[in-house]
Amino acid sequence: MSLSSLRQQLLAGATTPAAILGQLAEAIAARDGHTGAYLSHDFAAAMAEAERADLTLPLGGIPIAIKDNINVLGQPCTCGSRFLAENYRSPYDATVIRKLRAAGAIPFGRMNLDEFAMGSSTENSALQTTRNPHDGARIPGGSSGGSAAAVADHTAIAALGSDTGGSIRQPAAHCGVVGLKPSYGRVSRYGLVAFASSLDQIGPLTHSVEDAARLLQVIAGPDPLDSTCLDVAVPDYLSGLDEGVKGLKLGLPKEYFGAGIDPGVRRQVEAAVQALAAQGAELVDISLPHTAYAVATYYVIAPAEASSNLSRFDGIRYGHRAASPVDLLDLYQRSREEGFGPEVKRRIILGTYVLSSGYYDAYYSRAQKVRTLIRRDFEAAFARVDAILSPVAPTPARKLGGLAIDPLQEYLSDIFTLAPNLAGICAISVPCGVTAFDGASALPVGLQILGPHLGEATLLRIARAAEACR
Repeated sequence: MSLSSLRQQLLAGATTPAAILGQLAEAIAARDGHTGAYLSHDFAAAMAEAERADLTLPLGGIPIAIKDNINVLGQPCTCGSRFLAENYRSPYDATVIRKLRAAGAIPFGRMNLDEFAMGSSTENSALQTTRNPHDGARIPGGSSGGSAAAVADHTAIAALGSDTGGSIRQPAAHCGVVGLKPSYGRVSRYGLVAFASSLDQIGPLTHSVEDAARLLQVIAGPDPLDSTCLDVAVPDYLSGLDEGVKGLKLGLPKEYFGAGIDPGVRRQVEAAVQALAAQGAELVDISLPHTAYAVATYYVIAPAEASSNLSRFDGIRYGHRAASPVDLLDLYQRSREEGFGPEVKRRIILGTYVLSSGYYDAYYSRAQKVRTLIRRDFEAAFARVDAILSPVAPTPARKLGGLAIDPLQEYLSDIFTLAPNLAGICAISVPCGVTAFDGASALPVGLQILGPHLGEATLLRIARAAEACR
């Protein structure tokens, strides 16, 4: 059920928070053993919160699943890594968790992810495998794969994820749910374990666009604990949700509809585009000329920031600590060697390299300049159109196991989702159909809608219209 439907039932006395939690417990027991979306959950603590829930609040008594890189007081925060899985418990609530609690929600369950959010399949998790509910032999996407899979599998009502280069939108597309990446600065990052600080953003994964708007309404807004969080008013995201797209100009970037897209994905996305046109939107051909450089730019900037952010995991203050070190250097080296997985090590090494003396100007500094060009491409496009349409991913969900064959191909699969993070704009994935792919008869496809910075209200309005076309 939707958040609004559940709230109506709660207010009418047709159900209770405890009953909702009980139904979730049954669903998790029945299905999550196969899907593997949850890393942990604490029903006793959730039931205690349910008993004192204020049902008059916007999300009163409704459990919300949380990606396991967002800190919740007293709960594990493993980041899908052995480094934090042994003994770390969060000593505080992230700002988004405080806001959820203030709205009456119950943060419930820790969702699987690629280790430290580095990946696009959730196969990089050091703790367990998460499977796509539509086909258990396939990936759910990543890095918020556990969050998307739980919502799609109806073992979560809604969830929070994080998006650094597509980590909300891509799993949402692969699992057939709605995934929203807010503009950079719209939602506080305080309490989110940092991967790449200039790219990370927390957002909702839900069954519907309306639910995404409801969650964003709660978690958005200024935060003195995050200096990158903007002190600007948050509009009412629900008020204009049903205004439709008549008169809006929607851009179709030629770079996002070129070669390499699976024919089934192309058909479903183009059908969604034409359905929006039939509702009165004007389609405009546009160009984002620096798109070809987005992947390379991202994989210089993001690993560089990760290299810096993950230096805090040293085996001394918290997390994994190597046994019987011979000296301080041995403690550092073995703690990190034992605690981090292959993809995290790969990105730390790459990031350290591009920041090193003699290479900074050649790589990191140049990548930041290209990032500016990418942002200017979007600014020029949004001077002509209200939003931009594209696929979320070139293909539907691939089979499990492909990551070990070629990590570079995994990086390239994010070609349509990386640039919005580099530019700091908002973006959403909305289910737009299913297609046959690689032996599967019906895998979900996502339509990506991109909006200007702080343009979430219009973005959600277009997404609602796209949703109505299904």
